[in-house]
Amino acid sequence: MQRSHREPGRGNPTDWSLKVPTRYWGQRWIVLAISIASLGLLAPATALAGTPRSRVQRLGLAPRSQGLALVFPLRADVAGLERFATAVSTVGSPEYGHYESIATLARRFGASLSDRNRVTAFLQRAGATRVRIDTTGLFADATLSVGRAERLFGSSLARFQTARLGPAGPNRFLAPTTATRLPATLRGAVTGVVGLDTQPVLAQPAVKMVSAARFPHTVARFGAAVTPSGYGQRTGTAAGCAAGQADRGFTPNQYLDAYGYSPLHAAGINGQGERVSLIEIDGFRYSDLRAFAGCFGLAIPAVNGFGVNIKHPLAPIGETELDLQIMDAAAPDLKAIDVYESQARPADVIQSLTAPLENRGRVPDVISVSLGVCEPALALAVGRSGVKTAEAALSLETASGISVLASSGDAGSSSCIVKGSPLPVKATSFPASSPYVTGVGGTNIVLNALNQIQSEVVWNDAPYDVSAGGGGTSQLFSRPGYQNGFVTQHNRDVPDVAVLADVLPGYNIYCSIPACQANGTGPWVAVGGTSAASPLFAGGLALVDQMLRQAGKQNLGLTNSLLYKIQRTNAGAKVFSDIRTGNNDLGAYIPGDTQRSLGCCTAGPGYDRASGLGSPNLARLALLALSLQPRIADPGIALPGQRPVLRRHLLVKVSCSRRCLTSVNVTITIAGKQSMHIGVPRQLFRGRGRRTLKLRFSAAQLRRLRSALRQHRKIDASVFSQIVDPGGNVEAVSRTHTLRIRH
Repeated sequence: MQRSHREPGRGNPTDWSLKVPTRYWGQRWIVLAISIASLGLLAPATALAGTPRSRVQRLGLAPRSQGLALVFPLRADVAGLERFATAVSTVGSPEYGHYESIATLARRFGASLSDRNRVTAFLQRAGATRVRIDTTGLFADATLSVGRAERLFGSSLARFQTARLGPAGPNRFLAPTTATRLPATLRGAVTGVVGLDTQPVLAQPAVKMVSAARFPHTVARFGAAVTPSGYGQRTGTAAGCAAGQADRGFTPNQYLDAYGYSPLHAAGINGQGERVSLIEIDGFRYSDLRAFAGCFGLAIPAVNGFGVNIKHPLAPIGETELDLQIMDAAAPDLKAIDVYESQARPADVIQSLTAPLENRGRVPDVISVSLGVCEPALALAVGRSGVKTAEAALSLETASGISVLASSGDAGSSSCIVKGSPLPVKATSFPASSPYVTGVGGTNIVLNALNQIQSEVVWNDAPYDVSAGGGGTSQLFSRPGYQNGFVTQHNRDVPDVAVLADVLPGYNIYCSIPACQANGTGPWVAVGGTSAASPLFAGGLALVDQMLRQAGKQNLGLTNSLLYKIQRTNAGAKVFSDIRTGNNDLGAYIPGDTQRSLGCCTAGPGYDRASGLGSPNLARLALLALSLQPRIADPGIALPGQRPVLRRHLLVKVSCSRRCLTSVNVTITIAGKQSMHIGVPRQLFRGRGRRTLKLRFSAAQLRRLRSALRQHRKIDASVFSQIVDPGGNVEAVSRTHTLRIRH
């Protein structure tokens, strides 16, 4: 079906900020900028010990009138929220799939009304502007001038400058010069403050392209034969326009065939009715997406751009271009792709995670985050309370039935980046490391002429390029229950799954921006990275959700419990291709290191920290999900005999076969006149049941009805009910019942 194509709208739905910190495009990671405390660099504990302070230059006091966007994590029932999120996302739990709306979760687990009022009143008295409580009830936002912030938090703020890669030049930012403290009035209601340090959690260098000529098949390294996972020529059978096939990267038909998307597309499953959100820190050119889709015969979903805490669209650098084109290939008939753009300051790390929830009427089914920051840097940038709030935001999305996926990183098991190179310490990337996120790692594939996978290895291009698929053991989060039996450590392991990410051959995309022309090959270029893997799998989950919805089955939500359950069964070998070759250990190749392995991580039989459960086949996953997911409730509606005008209300009987959230639609049609609609609050059934609703007419509606009856006009009331998910998306619809309204 032909879909409407439109230029992305640029709006600012509310006053939030966005973006999770470290992202990677192609084989390159966006450079991680390390926050400062006082005058010294802060970095992962042993990684930058002895870093000279000369790398950070103090420029003087901060302008007192400059505004600071701040985030205040609130006292909330985070433990209760996480228990609920775990219960509703765990296969076999009595609460599995019993998601709640975001508003309900915010009331139940967010800060108390008294704490919210106390915090907002204090901040307003202190001279803050744009004061608001986030829709989750987990944190407050406010803007304060530097002068007011200094008085409030007991520290002067100064301007600093540190070296930065790329053409942007030095990185300048504000930061406190001494330790800060919370005002006494906020203690007990607020657990911290994020945003006094404005240095971005990451910085973005110029696009770097990797030449296939740099990758001979094998080389000698330390006296041993080393085989990088990348290679120069693609395999399989490419398709599309001649220009789109000209570069070395895989074309959409190849990776869609390889991972089982094509059978779903052939069956008409292209993402219809599903909404996906992308969280980004750069912009895009809609014309590039049109060129890509035109070359490969793809429809284009509605693409909506939203600026969050920014006045103008961000300049495109390449990441969002890649994410949009891969998502379009995976699910070309989505209801919409909503792109949220913002800066990447520490406060944005928190706010980015809830921005898609703030946009009423556009709550997504799936969120893809092709960004990340190494866990030690996250903890330093936002503090313990900031990490706790970020994790709570992710658990709230899980509790509301949203699937969140994130790239596991492009620096192997050493995800902390300084000056374009990994640090020689083991670290994983957040948000992929969160138990409430599906972490997507990276591989490389060899295809036959039918584009079937003949072999698949862990992505690791060392020694020619120090990049590899991310994975390892989290330092922040405990092992989730779904990894019991797969993981021996007490902490969370990533990734959960892995798909194509290697830059050689990579993915062919259309990119006309200057960054893509640096090597003189554009506008068709081959790129890679786990930032391509995340939207590819996210688009696949949207296809599975569509199939489930059409079959009256529960959507996936956080898919991890289901994925690990499948792997425990005989069907696991059919759904997942077990990757047993390669590793993501870059330790021996990190510049300036002692050239010793980090000891993590190598692929082997079953689950491992280099490739997760393996690479999934979407068609097989969808069929298995159809058999395993519980049915959505059947909605029912009935209209008993009645005299609505005389009684001044309409009686409607609503029922559900099991737990459900219903939306009732009432339309009254008057012959020759404009129809009327009666608003009905959503009804939550906590189990099988029936209830009678008394829908009162307004005075204006009664006047219209009485006038129509005097004129002997025909009046009909048509009523049907819908099962909706917490985001308001329709899952099932009842029959329509009609009542003739008489005197």
